[in-house]
Amino acid sequence: MLKVVIAGCSGRMGHALLEGVFADESLTLYGALERSDSPQIGRDAGEQFGKKSGVLISHDNEAVLKGADVLVDFTRPEPSLIYLAACQKAGVNMVIGTTGFNAEQKAEIADAAKEIAVVFAPNMSVGVTLLISLVQAAAQVLSEGYDIEVIEAHHRHKVDAPSGTALRLGEAAASALGRSLDDCAIYGREGVTGERDPSTIGFATVRGGDVVGDHTVLFAGIGERVELTHKASSRATFALGALRAAKFMRGKKSGLFDMQDVLGLR
Repeated sequence: MLKVVIAGCSGRMGHALLEGVFADESLTLYGALERSDSPQIGRDAGEQFGKKSGVLISHDNEAVLKGADVLVDFTRPEPSLIYLAACQKAGVNMVIGTTGFNAEQKAEIADAAKEIAVVFAPNMSVGVTLLISLVQAAAQVLSEGYDIEVIEAHHRHKVDAPSGTALRLGEAAASALGRSLDDCAIYGREGVTGERDPSTIGFATVRGGDVVGDHTVLFAGIGERVELTHKASSRATFALGALRAAKFMRGKKSGLFDMQDVLGLR
């Protein structure tokens, strides 16, 4: 069985990942990590599910990772990089679903992937991964006369905007058109903005309530609109995708991958 360590195991995604591991007979929970000041330290990771897993929640990265196969992380950029360094030292592969990394931090991940295998994707959902491919195909077909807008909505607790998934969808559209998203993205409009530049890709962000994650890429032409949409109603979809990514890395020694690699879409 694949020996899995879950980082941030007490959070919303951590809960979904633990549930996914417990339900999959090909996986075994090998370790559970939390920050050092977490009140969950020392408790059984299965306690929240009314079961004894035999795995105690810890903050000792080195001890927990020793002998593990893969660490799955959905935390925040700074702790993610700490976990990444610990995985490098231990020779443990890593699945990173964290979003909000800057360019320098992404370069650190790419560098680490020279020594261990890393699946790094802003969204681990199988449906969103398919959506990225559909957006690329649509952008190629609708390359003239259509304005592209990316609209996303998330829960009130999300700290980064636009979402990593929204940015990835924008990158997919831009690359299909031979553009760089850095050069054509518009992240906000206010006041008298003038007419829309047809070469831009716009982003709109909504935050509120308990929205798990909605993403729409709009191709607006004259007389018609094409909308490609994915709506997540449960974090289980991200957890299942991440665990699928963990299985994908079985036997891999190094390399940087994303969910399109996991699903064989490239």
